[in-house]
Amino acid sequence: MRPRVAMVLAVVAILLGSAMLVPAAYAKLSGDDGGESDGSGMQIVAAPEPTAPPPPTLAAGPVSVTFSGEFFSWALMDRESGSISGSKNLTKTSSTESMIKSWFAADFLRRLGDKEPTGVQKRLISTAIRDSNDDSANSLYVANGRGDSIKRMISTCGLTDTKPGTVPGYIGWWAFTQMSPRDAVRLGDCIGDGKAAGAKWTPYLLDEMSKVRGSVKDQRQRSGGGKWGIVDGLPAEIKAQGPVSIKNGWTPLNYDGNWHVNCLAVTEKWSLAVMLRYPQKKGLSYGAKVCASVATQLVTPQPGAALKVPQQPIGKL
Repeated sequence: MRPRVAMVLAVVAILLGSAMLVPAAYAKLSGDDGGESDGSGMQIVAAPEPTAPPPPTLAAGPVSVTFSGEFFSWALMDRESGSISGSKNLTKTSSTESMIKSWFAADFLRRLGDKEPTGVQKRLISTAIRDSNDDSANSLYVANGRGDSIKRMISTCGLTDTKPGTVPGYIGWWAFTQMSPRDAVRLGDCIGDGKAAGAKWTPYLLDEMSKVRGSVKDQRQRSGGGKWGIVDGLPAEIKAQGPVSIKNGWTPLNYDGNWHVNCLAVTEKWSLAVMLRYPQKKGLSYGAKVCASVATQLVTPQPGAALKVPQQPIGKL
């Protein structure tokens, strides 16, 4: 046999041997472990079932907002771990405005103990929360002992940045209480876990806070629509997991020429607060969109092929 022919035959033999070995490297030859066989002795192993993505929630992450104003700050608490994340200035304070009404309702209910509120008292609580009615909130504030209620909020909820307002001419006004976003999410958690209103009344208060009504257009002199902001930035998948309890605060103040806008929302999983001060000429809807944008950007999984979350148009705020 010629050397060249022998070499060709040797190469062919090597290639045939390799072809026979390839299936053995990728398939099991015995069919005794539950797999299906294709009739040739090789077992077909089924691919694992795809893992369903976790349900969306809010989690710590970067937030980018083109904001034009004096103050922008936010904080997010993971209520399972207690960890708080947020902007670098999350300990800086601004006036609470109507956001603090959630505490006045909680403080009043907890102090009732096992007693049932009267029909009048229930209407005060409901209108203070759902309609952000100032007169109703004032009645609760007075019944709670005025400034003593603020002190109880600080001690009960473990607030570290909150203090009475110091704006000349407004000393003692509850709306001017200074609070940081870090303390605001602690307040949300305090309401959610029952310390604020007590075990008996917490479900009732959270339900009232989930029924806030009215838009930025529904504003009157001493009450107004407060269903906007964070809740508008949440996808339907998060809202479907359970009620989102909210209490916003908003006032155009002439002493500094700014809107003071605050957004607070709490669920079983998280507590989120956004606090703003910006020129009055921008209107309330500007602040509402900023709050919504922060919430949208913290949704996880992030918007993509698996989850479509409507992004707020940051450039048009």
